[in-house]
Amino acid sequence: MYRDHTRVVEIGDRKIGGGNPILIQSMTNTKTEDVPATVAQILDLEAAGCEIIRCAVPTMEAALALKEIRKQIHIPLVADIHFDYRLAIAAMENGADKIRINPGNIGSIERIKAVTDMAKERHIPIRVGVNGGSLEKELVEKYHGVTAEGLVESALDKVKIIEDLGYDNLVISIKSSDVMMCAKAHTLIAEQTDHPLHVGITEAGTLYTGNLKSAAGLGLILGQGIGDTIRVSLTGAPIEEIRSAKTILRVLGLRTGGPVVVSCPTCGRTEIDLIGLANQVEKMVQDIPLSIKIAVMGCVVNGPGEAKEADIGIAGGKGVGLLIKHGEIIRKMPESELLGALREELLHWQ
Repeated sequence: MYRDHTRVVEIGDRKIGGGNPILIQSMTNTKTEDVPATVAQILDLEAAGCEIIRCAVPTMEAALALKEIRKQIHIPLVADIHFDYRLAIAAMENGADKIRINPGNIGSIERIKAVTDMAKERHIPIRVGVNGGSLEKELVEKYHGVTAEGLVESALDKVKIIEDLGYDNLVISIKSSDVMMCAKAHTLIAEQTDHPLHVGITEAGTLYTGNLKSAAGLGLILGQGIGDTIRVSLTGAPIEEIRSAKTILRVLGLRTGGPVVVSCPTCGRTEIDLIGLANQVEKMVQDIPLSIKIAVMGCVVNGPGEAKEADIGIAGGKGVGLLIKHGEIIRKMPESELLGALREELLHWQ
C-alpha cells in the first residue's frame, strides 16, 4: 500500500504518513482576523471530528491573529499563504503548525529560501500545493492543456526547489475539479514520491454536487491506498465537510467509530415518512459514541429481515412501527414513538 510507505510528517501533535490514520481537515470561512469568530468555528469543527484546521492568511493582521487562535484550539493549525512570503514567515512566528504555499507564486528563490529556512529552524512542515486552475503556462502548452501529467510535473518541480534548499519535511497536494484527472494525477505521483499526500477534489461544488464528486474522486484515490490526509471541499458550512469526510472514510473501511445508519429506498409498500424518519435518525445519533450499525426500514413486511444485519433498527408500517435489536423484534409501538424509543435504547446500550 502506498500510504504505508510514505514518510511520517508531524503536524503539531498529530502525525500523517507512514501508515498513520488518514486525518480529516477543513478550512475556516471566517475572517481570520476575527479571532472570536474563527475560534468559535474551529471549536465546532473539532467537536464534529476535524483533526487539522487551515486558516487563510491574506494579511499581516491575519498572520498575527494566529497566535491568539492557536492558544484557544486543540488541533493543529495550518496557515494558507499565497503570494507574500512575509506572511508565511509571520504565520510561523505566530504559532502555525504547518504552512501551505505554492512556491510558484511566492516569488524569487531568495524569498522561498527565507520561508524554508524559518520552517527548518522551527521544524514546521510545508504543504506544497498545486491546483489545476493555476498550472504554469509552459506546462499547459507542453501537455496541450491542463493534464494529470502536468499537475504532477508542476508539483514535483516545486518539491525539488524546496528539497534543493535543504528541506524535505513536506506534504504534497495536487488538486483538480476534474475527478478523473485528479485520480490519475494521484496514481502517477504516488509512484514517484514518498512524501505524504493531502487529497481532495478542489472546487467540488455545492453540498449535493460536491459530495458526489468528492465521494467518487476520493473513493478512486483512497481505494488504491493513496492519501494520508483529506479535505472534502464544499461550497457550504465547513462542518458539512467533516461529516462528509467521516462518512467517506467509513464507507471505504478506512475509519471506524461512531454509528452508521443504513436505510432502505422508498417503494410502494412504504406507509410512513421514511425519508423524514431516516434523516431524523441520522441527525439524532451524531452525539452517540457507539460503533454500531442502525437500520431504518420503511416496511414491516421486509424490514425485520433486512434489519438483521444491523445491531439495532426500526421498521415502520401504517401508523405503527417495530423496534428490532440483534435481529429480534423487541417492541411494537405507534409510529410517533419510534425515534424516542430508538434513542433510549442507544443511550442505554448493552
